[in-house]
Amino acid sequence: MASVMDDAGGSRTVRVWDPLVRVFHWALVASVFAAYFFTEEGDLPHEIAGYIALGLVAFRLVWGFVGTQYARFAQFVPAPAKFLGYVRSVMQGREARYLGHNPAGGVMVVVLMLMIAAAGVTGWMLTADPWFGEEWVEELHEIVANALMLMVGLHVGGVLYTSVHHRENLVRAMFTGRKTP
Repeated sequence: MASVMDDAGGSRTVRVWDPLVRVFHWALVASVFAAYFFTEEGDLPHEIAGYIALGLVAFRLVWGFVGTQYARFAQFVPAPAKFLGYVRSVMQGREARYLGHNPAGGVMVVVLMLMIAAAGVTGWMLTADPWFGEEWVEELHEIVANALMLMVGLHVGGVLYTSVHHRENLVRAMFTGRKTP
C-alpha cells in the first residue's frame, strides 16, 4: 500500500513510483537522447549509450515482474478493451484519473521499451560480422530510431495533456515519486 504523507506545501501525497523506476526512467531518457542527438552513429559513445539503454530495458523487464506495486506490468498494462475504452474516454474529454499509469501510458511504456530494444538489437547487429555493412540493417536501425523519437514525442504530449487535464505535475511526480491521491 502506498504511504500517505504531507508534502512541503501541506498537501497529502502518496508514493507511486519507487526510486528504481525513477532512476530507470531518467537514465533511459539520458541514454536515448545521447544516442540520438549527441553522438555519431557508429562511434563508441553512440554504442555505449545504446548498450546502456538496452541494459536499462532488460532491468525494467525484470522489475516489471518483481518490483513494487506501481512498477509491475500487471498493475498498468491494460487489456485491449480497457485501452480502447480509455482512448474513447480521452476523445470525449472524460477519462478517469489514475494514480499510476493510465491505460494509454501503460501501452506507451511497452511500445517504448520494445522500440528501444529493437534499436539496441539492430545497433548491435551493425557491429556483428554477419550483418556488418548490411544496408538493410542500417536502414532498419534508422527507421526504428526515428519511429522511437516519434513515440517519445507522443509520450511527452500525453504527459503534458494529462498534467493539464488532471491538474497534476507528472514530470515532478517522476522526480519525487509522489502524487496526490
